Amino acid sequence: MTKSQAGASEGGVQGSPGSLRVTCRQATKSRAPFIPRSFSFLLSPVPLGTMEHNKDAVWRANGCLQSVCIACLMDTRRGLPDIESHRDLHIWIIENLQMVPVPEPAYGNFFEKHCYVVLHVPQSLKATPGVPKDLHYWVGKMAAPGAQGAPGSFLQHLKEALGGATVQHREVQGHESACFRSYFRSGIIYRKGGLASALKHVETNVYNIQRLLRIRGGKHVSATEVELSWHSFNNSDVFLLDLGRMMIQWNGPKASAARKARGLFLTHSLRDRERGGRAQVSVVDDEAEATDLMEIMEAVLGRRVGSLHAAMPSKRMNQLQKANVHLYQVCQKSKDLVVQELSTCPLTQDLLQEENCYILDQGGFKIYVWQGRRASLQERGAAFRRALNFIQAKGYPSYTSVEVMDDGAESAGFKQLFRSWSGQQRKNKNLSGMGKLLQVKLDVGKLHSQPELAAQLRMVDDASGSVQIWCIQDSHRQPVDPKRHGQLCADSCYLVLYTYRRMGLVQHVLYLWQGLQATAHEISALRGNAEELDLWYRGALVQEHVTMGSEPPHFLAIFQGQLVIFQGHPRHSRKGQPAPAVSLFHIQGTDSYNTRTMEVPARASALNSSDVFLLVTANLCYLWFGKGCSGDQREMARTVVTIICREDMEIVLEGQEPPNFWEALGGRAPYRSNKRPPEDVCDFQPRLFECSCQAGPLVLTEVVFFSQEDLDKYDVMLLDAWQEIFLWLGAAASEWKQEAVAWGQEYLKTHPAGRSLATPIVLVKQGHEPPTFIGWFCTWDPYKWSNTQSYEEVVAGDPGAVSTISEITAEIVNFRLSRWPGNDRAGPLALRALKSSEDISESELELGPRAGTGSRSTVSSASSSSYQSSPQSLGSGGLPREQLRHQAAEDLPEGVDPAHKELFASRNESSWARSKERTPGAVVPPRSQPEAWFKLTVNSQAQVD
Repeated sequence: MTKSQAGASEGGVQGSPGSLRVTCRQATKSRAPFIPRSFSFLLSPVPLGTMEHNKDAVWRANGCLQSVCIACLMDTRRGLPDIESHRDLHIWIIENLQMVPVPEPAYGNFFEKHCYVVLHVPQSLKATPGVPKDLHYWVGKMAAPGAQGAPGSFLQHLKEALGGATVQHREVQGHESACFRSYFRSGIIYRKGGLASALKHVETNVYNIQRLLRIRGGKHVSATEVELSWHSFNNSDVFLLDLGRMMIQWNGPKASAARKARGLFLTHSLRDRERGGRAQVSVVDDEAEATDLMEIMEAVLGRRVGSLHAAMPSKRMNQLQKANVHLYQVCQKSKDLVVQELSTCPLTQDLLQEENCYILDQGGFKIYVWQGRRASLQERGAAFRRALNFIQAKGYPSYTSVEVMDDGAESAGFKQLFRSWSGQQRKNKNLSGMGKLLQVKLDVGKLHSQPELAAQLRMVDDASGSVQIWCIQDSHRQPVDPKRHGQLCADSCYLVLYTYRRMGLVQHVLYLWQGLQATAHEISALRGNAEELDLWYRGALVQEHVTMGSEPPHFLAIFQGQLVIFQGHPRHSRKGQPAPAVSLFHIQGTDSYNTRTMEVPARASALNSSDVFLLVTANLCYLWFGKGCSGDQREMARTVVTIICREDMEIVLEGQEPPNFWEALGGRAPYRSNKRPPEDVCDFQPRLFECSCQAGPLVLTEVVFFSQEDLDKYDVMLLDAWQEIFLWLGAAASEWKQEAVAWGQEYLKTHPAGRSLATPIVLVKQGHEPPTFIGWFCTWDPYKWSNTQSYEEVVAGDPGAVSTISEITAEIVNFRLSRWPGNDRAGPLALRALKSSEDISESELELGPRAGTGSRSTVSSASSSSYQSSPQSLGSGGLPREQLRHQAAEDLPEGVDPAHKELFASRNESSWARSKERTPGAVVPPRSQPEAWFKLTVNSQAQVD
């Protein structure tokens, strides 16, 4: 074995001088102080060319191409035009080392041979002040190697030109981050080829298009241009055959309803943006029922032979994989860059020091680079290079997402990887607005008119509505006497139905409360009875799963501060039943909206100097005030005592307890006497995810910058408001109702921040959203669900579909499919006789003909070319001669004189005729409608035969 092989076997990557050398020292498992794993990178440049002769000069580091400061050749300030303040999204294409703005109608189209820069500036009315901008560098899979390695220095220069807090991202085609994909609601379209410098990115109202797009994905769909052949089809995806004036969406037999609907949304978006809404959209859901559309498809693609193959499953990481979080510190030691592991989840914010840089590895799903505010400029400029080297050393795919951020400009996803995150740590700014809001007297009108206030307070109203309570006994629900509504038992489960009015409508919230000592059978019975009630109320109940000790504010407010949780059934009533010898109750809260009383073990160790306790004995009750309790706590405790204690009461101050007090608790013992620290004010933003588990474990796809438009009737969405989890069920997703709560629990269990499993989980159904849910959205339209057409209604209600299909089919009816070759090759009308969109991408397909030019290509049975079917109008070129010659007088277009039809012939007709004479046997498609081209080609083929 050679020395280099030996070095590699020990965990290092050795190479010749000038290559990347990675060494890895594995930590030893011991009870001694933790010795972290570390990586060492030795970077030495090996130029492959000079800057004068090669603008894309790169360094080779262990087989990976690194860019030689390609950004230095780019004048980012000159290439960065003025950013319009009213727009939130700006896109530039990198062309000849310059940033060229992409026209807004072309947003979402990306050429695979290019790189793009995408800038997002939050413009939401409710955007949190100080939210950073997002700057993305997108790399096409066919882009030049130099461009692929360029994002580091280039984005750093561009960030400085922009100014302000900015999060930098590296995106690779087909593996974009959720943040990037969220900008394009209708979907992303990958275009083949590159973009010629002298032509526009996309030109609308151009119909010289023939392409096949495969549409796939969940909430974020993407369309990829594939070969025009039946070989490209499968049984699970959606395909779009784009014929210019007609667009046919073919749905695989196993395609889900959600994928069909999202595919149609993308198809309509393409039609509106690129064809001005003039193209006809038709859908093939069942080939047997869409014979006319299938004739057209087979006229283009040829006869399909054999059955459809299954789609290749997409690789997506589940929640357990994403929970594998590691934090590394990056430091420079001589020529070595050492990456040393500091900690695993759950992480704490104090691990990040402002003079250092860190790499956070989220299980290979994403690599974060955090830069302290006192880190050097050299370290900041090397962030992307270090991240890419780290990816290589760990053996992760080259397309692994990278996100670089500065101290104070962290993204929401990065913050939630930590147990808690407070903006106060490095800012002299109080973010604890919640504390101030809780002190405001609740006003029902404000909570209903300002749902954002209701969401922050977690209060649907002021808790003045009506209440019904059932206790689960022997798998059935038993009504609880209203006089004992506030008395719950730790070994039981309860249903609490709250009814209130909002905007004149009756609303319901059903709380499913489970005691910590309840059995699995009782919890199952609780959910079963909740389903019965939901059916009784026709699915209008908002169901909130509550665990003892983690009750939300509104639940506590229902009982006006008099909620008491006992340890056993006998304490439900003190009358007629033997009372226990000694009981100790912990009273927590300062007002009627946040007070709860829980029975705790009657031991001195259960006391706490910051709170109030009630000790109940056979003859006397002691109300014990700790030294750290406030006057509000004492006042609320006095109101609770009347519920629990019927005997005489004695107030006891900490440090002045009588001997009988300690005797009842079994003697003195140490207890918590230090002042309770203030609750952490977490600076977390709500996050929305799409839930999916079609094949295996739960997979969540985040929707960043979400809105009501991102909620679809086929969806199961998870909204993480940190203090509670919402599961939103679309109208067509009721089949996942039972699994939804389990998904919420799995989300909490696998969260990298070590979330509490007692976090309330709220099940919300479409059309019955409470203000606590609505308030997390920027705007909300209560009538959206009744005004939105379903997928079936959109397909059925498309005007003119039948007539257009009939016209096209009539032109090919005389040329039956039986005359085509019997194999799977395309027939005479197929794209074998046409250029593919890839071949004409730089001149015709994406950009269209230049102004003043007509069709210059020809079509014959033995050659490959393209056809044009640009629209003709009476005022711009006249009508085709053949159409006028055979048209009856009553069928002529308005304004055409039957006696002088030749005056309305197309100006291009004469040149077309001359071309036909010069090329015997050749057929030039006229600039008319697609059906005219079908007729022309059929007649030509008949002559050839």
